[in-house]
Amino acid sequence: MIFEKLFSSFAGGGGFGAKIDYTTLPYPCPELATTAAEGKVLENIERGDNKYKVASFAGGCFWGFELAYQRVPGVEYTAVGYQQGPEEQPSYDQVCAGATKHTEAVFVIYDPKICSYESLLDAFFGRIDPLTVNGQGGDRGTQYRTGVYFHSPEQEKLATKRFAEEQEKYGSRKIASECTAAMPFWPAEKYHQQYLEKGGRSNSPQSAEKGCTETIRCYG
Repeated sequence: MIFEKLFSSFAGGGGFGAKIDYTTLPYPCPELATTAAEGKVLENIERGDNKYKVASFAGGCFWGFELAYQRVPGVEYTAVGYQQGPEEQPSYDQVCAGATKHTEAVFVIYDPKICSYESLLDAFFGRIDPLTVNGQGGDRGTQYRTGVYFHSPEQEKLATKRFAEEQEKYGSRKIASECTAAMPFWPAEKYHQQYLEKGGRSNSPQSAEKGCTETIRCYG
């Protein structure tokens, strides 16, 4: 990796050289890591007798953004990770340093019989300020940029249409959120998965119940 070369002078690699053991992560992370290593982008995923569609979004810090999608009816599984960057197996420290070009993203596995892609776009635009460049709230940096990353021609058509509709609301103020094809998704460390549901920084679990409207405390 280019990044590893840049930071090879750090003794022992430190946090920058630490690798994620994807086998210890909850479903669907191990499968997503394998797919990313193969340079592939999923459109569908099967588990047991069920066939689901997938989507991915970036909305600033991925902790609160994941919980928002966990609450959407028809969303079966979520994972947080790093997307839209060229480096392989990025870690949180590397992404936060800003040299891998990844953004903090949420991978969504949903049942199309229950949940439409349009409803996922509703959740995206209902959660972010699309005019903010490289950040949301108090978080700033390219890793906090927002975006919709489509996984199929159908998603591209729907996302492009929705972005045009949203742009009309802002007139000459240009939307900063990305709308582009998904790149391989690398799962984040186990610590970050379903972080707020597990309690966050304050050890106070937040509800991931479907349809829950309680205010999301982004940092727990």
